[in-house]
Amino acid sequence: MKVALFGGTGFVGSYIVRELVRKGFIPKILVRSGSLSKIISPCEVVRGDIQDKNAIIETIRGTEVVIYTIGIIREFPKKGVTFKELQLNGLKRCIEIARKIDVKRFILMSANGVRSDGTAYQTTKWQADEALTKSGLNWTIFRPSLIFGDPRGEGRPEFCTQIRDDMLSMPFPAPLFYNGLLPFNSGLFSMSPIHVKNVAEFFVKSINSKICEKNIFDLGGPEVLTWKEIIHKIALASGKRTWKIPAPVVVIKIAASILDRFKWFPVTRDQLTMLMESNTVSANYFDDFSINPKKFNLENLEYLK
Repeated sequence: MKVALFGGTGFVGSYIVRELVRKGFIPKILVRSGSLSKIISPCEVVRGDIQDKNAIIETIRGTEVVIYTIGIIREFPKKGVTFKELQLNGLKRCIEIARKIDVKRFILMSANGVRSDGTAYQTTKWQADEALTKSGLNWTIFRPSLIFGDPRGEGRPEFCTQIRDDMLSMPFPAPLFYNGLLPFNSGLFSMSPIHVKNVAEFFVKSINSKICEKNIFDLGGPEVLTWKEIIHKIALASGKRTWKIPAPVVVIKIAASILDRFKWFPVTRDQLTMLMESNTVSANYFDDFSINPKKFNLENLEYLK
């Protein structure tokens, strides 16, 4: 079976390609010319971008399933890199073409915590979910919490490596963010980190699963960890110092309001907002999918060394 994959050279997408191949599927991926070097698993390649309808048609033609994982963590509007264009408009083009070609199975990577009145990232992800659920296709939506794992090369943003490089390599203590004026709750907001290999397994196992049809799954790892615990484990795995200091998020947001348009500034206002909301899941689907969960521990963070 051939599977059309949009976002196949990205962090999660590259693991999905690998898992598809391992399970005997044939991935067919849309690849921009500047990303050809990121292909690390055997697959069929269509050159083009998500604005090119002809390239989308060629990618979906002859397949039985569409997987869409295109997403970004920050915008650069002057370059045309926006949440709306890549996370919503691109998806709508793929839905439209899948319907015309009569490819009914469609699987989308959304995000935990999406909502209609959230940040631009959350809102466009929510709108994408809505577009797919109303499409008439046989859809599945996965909403992962924090995803971690070896990015396998440059150009694939990954949470832990970014924390290591942007927050644990500066000549300052690692920040324990908190809301309000008093630091009593600093670094105590929580997440459910899930390994990227597990995410890829969920996607591929859902292809032929009846229980996944027209269903939304919030994905998280087997543990709920605080920001303080996550920072500590990243520091240990990286061989970095573990000195931490409470940091009022309002002050960082003021700095970000001035500087987050520059790529070198490590965090945006919206990223801080979403970080402080916590990012945990209440259900665990590992047993339902017969997947062995990979914990957020030093063994699985070895790539940070």
